Amino acid sequence: MIVLPRERPVLENLNTYYMDMPRFVEHCQGEYGSGCIHLQSQRIEGALFFDSDELLNSVFRDKDGELAGQAALDRLIETAAERSLTIHVYAIDPKTIYLWANLPVARGIQRDLNPELVDLDQLIEEMTAVELTGYIDVSINGGRESGVILFDKGEIIGGSSTWNQGTVKEGNGSQELLIQRFREAGGLFRIGEISLPFAGSEGSFRDSGKKPSQQTIAMLEELLSIFERVVKANSKLRGGFTTMLKGKFVEKADVYTFLDPFIGEFLYSDRKISFAGEASDEELARGVFESVKELAEELSVVPQLRIECVLWNRKHKRELERFRIAF
Repeated sequence: MIVLPRERPVLENLNTYYMDMPRFVEHCQGEYGSGCIHLQSQRIEGALFFDSDELLNSVFRDKDGELAGQAALDRLIETAAERSLTIHVYAIDPKTIYLWANLPVARGIQRDLNPELVDLDQLIEEMTAVELTGYIDVSINGGRESGVILFDKGEIIGGSSTWNQGTVKEGNGSQELLIQRFREAGGLFRIGEISLPFAGSEGSFRDSGKKPSQQTIAMLEELLSIFERVVKANSKLRGGFTTMLKGKFVEKADVYTFLDPFIGEFLYSDRKISFAGEASDEELARGVFESVKELAEELSVVPQLRIECVLWNRKHKRELERFRIAF
């Protein structure tokens, strides 16, 4: 499920029919700093979480299942361009935005617990004791009221409820009211636990000697996925994307031997990278990026690629600056 703020959106009932989504995200970053863009139709739901510098996470749901990260972002941009989706925007305090951005990957550890057996304030104490990183989602009075309590290593760092207004702020100011209303009207609650490091947390792209991190590989998977989509959308181009990419890798193999298709250390297929060679994060990133940039120039798709990479650039701004990479 997509856990969203319960306050009233700062923007509501907009429509993707009139939107350029990358530019709209930029507008929201400049206007609100950090928050969530929620998109929905009868059969589709998605959300983009952002701060002032980058896109932190995305989630996409339809009848076929749920996606997160870059795959979700790709589907949301494609769907928004093809279908009419309703948009709501929530402003979220920067101190809690990284936790909100990771709620889509939270693992449910309890569902719909009976309030006659477990009291909410006792449950909060228990989650504090076990140092929960995640949330308690509370539904009151048949869902007519609700609230979310956010935990970071057992500490309550924020919350959201239907009786608050405006920006979703830090702290537990509404916690006592939430407990009181739960006792008075009854309800249900769910617990979600995040077991992975936060998106946007420091040190996520540290070099690991001659073995690139999974975060760097994921970043490059996103880039190649975007590039593949741009190339395939250009009907004037002939030849398969994979063939053209391998051809460019052959040209770059003198400098980046791990890209040589005949060695087989670097493989890209179905939007996934398999890497069995030796390279630092920076070496791998520069090798792939230079290949993409040169091939985009040869195919005359640099303008389209730059537009499609706006959110990718923002999301990985720190890493791109560290690797000295730029279009």
